[in-house]
Amino acid sequence: MKVAVIGGGISGLSTAFYLKRGGAAVKVFEKGERLGGKMRTVYEEGYIVETGPNGFLDGKPYTLNLVKALGIEEELYPSSDKSRKRFIYVNGKLVRLPEDPISFILSSILSPRGKLRLIGELLVPPKRDSQDETLAQFARRRLGEEALNRLLDPMVAGIFAGDPERMSLKAAFPAIYRLEKEYGGLIKGLIGKIKESKGKSSSGPAGPGGKLTSFKRGVSQLIEALESELKENVETGVSPKLRKEGEKWIVETKKGIEEFDAVVMSTPSYSAAEILSEVDEEISNLLSQIEYSPISVVALGFEKEGLEHDLDGFGFLVPREEGRKILGALWDSSVFPNRAPEGKALIRVMIGGARQPELALKSPKELVKIAVEELIEIMKIRRAPEFIKVFRHERGIPHYTLGHSERVERIFNRAREIGGLYFCNNTYTGVGVNDCTKAAEETAEEILKNR
Repeated sequence: MKVAVIGGGISGLSTAFYLKRGGAAVKVFEKGERLGGKMRTVYEEGYIVETGPNGFLDGKPYTLNLVKALGIEEELYPSSDKSRKRFIYVNGKLVRLPEDPISFILSSILSPRGKLRLIGELLVPPKRDSQDETLAQFARRRLGEEALNRLLDPMVAGIFAGDPERMSLKAAFPAIYRLEKEYGGLIKGLIGKIKESKGKSSSGPAGPGGKLTSFKRGVSQLIEALESELKENVETGVSPKLRKEGEKWIVETKKGIEEFDAVVMSTPSYSAAEILSEVDEEISNLLSQIEYSPISVVALGFEKEGLEHDLDGFGFLVPREEGRKILGALWDSSVFPNRAPEGKALIRVMIGGARQPELALKSPKELVKIAVEELIEIMKIRRAPEFIKVFRHERGIPHYTLGHSERVERIFNRAREIGGLYFCNNTYTGVGVNDCTKAAEETAEEILKNR
C-alpha cells in the first residue's frame, strides 16, 4: 500500500512514521523547507526557545508511545516542581490557582459569593438535550459569571487563545461535556472519577492531569527523530496538487507525478481546503469554515539579579475583564531550568488570540513594547531584556467555534464517501501535542486496517 501524507508537522510526521512501521510505503510532502510546522525550537545565545508548544502532558500515553517507538526516552526532560504553581492575574495582582479544596476556600481568586455559586453547581440540573452550546453558556448555567470570567476565560485563552463566548464546549472540552452527561454535573463527576481511580485524582483546578514533559534540547528533538526515521520518505519545498482517478490518488509536484492508494491531509484546514478545491467542492467549503486565532509569542531573556520577581511557578494567565494587552506569560526557565543560561531567566509572553486578534498582527517592535510594558505592570519587572525573539502566527491555533464537532463529522463522512482520504491535524479533535499523536496513531491504524 502506498500513502501520501500532505503536511510535515507533528501530526503528519507521526502518521507517516506509524504507517511506515506498519509496512506501508509512505511519502510526506511539505510546502516549507523544514519540518515541524509551529513546533520548533530556536537556539540562540544559550537560550532554548520554543516558537509554539513547549511539551506534552505525560498523563496520557500517546506522545510517550511515540517517544518509546522512536527510542528517545533518554532525551525526555520533565518539568520542575515549580510548574505546579500557576497564577491568575486578578484585581491587579497575581493570585495562585488553588490545587485542593482547602486552598480553594482560602484563595482570593473568587469572591465569597462566587465560591458559593460555584459550590451551588451541585444543585444545577443537567442539560438534557444534545444541542451544542458555547463554553460561556455552559459556565453561566453551571458555574456562574464570576467563575466564567476568572477561571474559564483565562484557561481558554491559555489553551486555545480562544473566546469562550464563541467556542464549542463539546469540541473544545469533551471531557467536561461528558462529565455532565454521565454524572449530572462537574463536581459530581470529579468525585465519581476520584472514586473510580481509587482516590488518585489525575487533575485539579490548577491544571490538567499529568506532568508537563519536553526534551533536553526542546520539542525539535521529537521532530528531528521523526525526520531521521523518514528521511528518504520526505520531500520539502513542494506544493502538491491532488486529483483522484478511479481508486487512485494522483499527487503532482514540480518534481513529477506519483500515484497513491490513500492520502492523509495533515495541513491546516485552510491549506487543505485549497488543495482539495478541485477534488470536492463540499469538503473544501467545510474546511474553509474552520477559524484560526492569530497569536504572537514574545520571548524575553533577562539577567536574574535585580529582576524584582522570583519566577517561582509556571507562569500566569490574564482574564479578559482585567483589560490587559496580553493573554499571559510562561516562565520557561523556571519550568525547564536549562532554557536559559546560568544566571538568566526566559519569559515567553502571549499576545492576541481571538480576544484581541489585532494585537497579534502588530509589528515585532510594537509586540516587544507591549510585552515589556505589561510585564512591568503585572510582574513589576524593571530590568530591560537582554535577549528578544518574536514569533508571529497569523493563523496560529484552530478556534473550535459552535458546531465544530458536527462540521468535523461531515468532513470525515464526506472523506469516506470519496474514499482513501483521511484528515489528521490539530484542526479537528484537539490542539495539544497528545491530541496530534493520538490522532496520528488512530489514522495510521485505520488506513492499515483498510488496505
